[in-house]
Amino acid sequence: MISSSAQGGEYDGYQAHRPARGGGARPAPGFWRAPFSRSYLGEVGFTLGGLPIAVAGFVVAVTLFSLGLGTLVTVIGLPVLVALLGSARGFGALERARARGLLALDVADPAPVRPARPGFWAGVTGRLGDAAGWKAVLYLVLMFPWAIVSFTLSLTFLVTGWVVAAYPLYHWVFARWTPWPGYQLFDFTKDGRHHQYFVESPAQIAGMSLIGFVLVFLTPLLVRATTNVNRLAIRGLLGG
Repeated sequence: MISSSAQGGEYDGYQAHRPARGGGARPAPGFWRAPFSRSYLGEVGFTLGGLPIAVAGFVVAVTLFSLGLGTLVTVIGLPVLVALLGSARGFGALERARARGLLALDVADPAPVRPARPGFWAGVTGRLGDAAGWKAVLYLVLMFPWAIVSFTLSLTFLVTGWVVAAYPLYHWVFARWTPWPGYQLFDFTKDGRHHQYFVESPAQIAGMSLIGFVLVFLTPLLVRATTNVNRLAIRGLLGG
């Protein structure tokens, strides 16, 4: 394992950031332990749980921004934009909490907004200059498509790897309950000839299971790569 100090924490090849020693840091797993490690489960939980949050955040951001701009010619638009910034800050706090609990990434909260003058409208106009709030809005918009991509890739590789790896445990189901002697990889007719291929012999079954285990051990690398994008975005757009 190679690690170096980074802003009071530690950096290693598996976790982009860990709190400093004594702060409850989880040890980075090796390649063979990664699919069964707590760190990997946390990254999977962050990725899969992030999609519904990303959908809600994107809807709130787009709706309030559009409504605020559409009513900006009246006094109503300003409080709507302030509500947008406050909502974005709330989603940002949720993302920092998820990153802290699931990715072991501790990012400082941005400073609260303090209007320069008292009064309702002074507070409204002062909050419109909230740079942290606008960065949080940008995070909600930019990370929405990434949440879809990372959710789809992570879930697909995770499920496919384990289902294929476990094929020796259920291969008999096809011969017993279907007209196939094993899992059917393809079935097509070309130039008048019918082509079929089934995974049925012991060697074929073992080979298919091996492919599944390769996916099982490579999936943590994929999930880590997707969450590294989130780490960068959280540090850059949601940190104080």
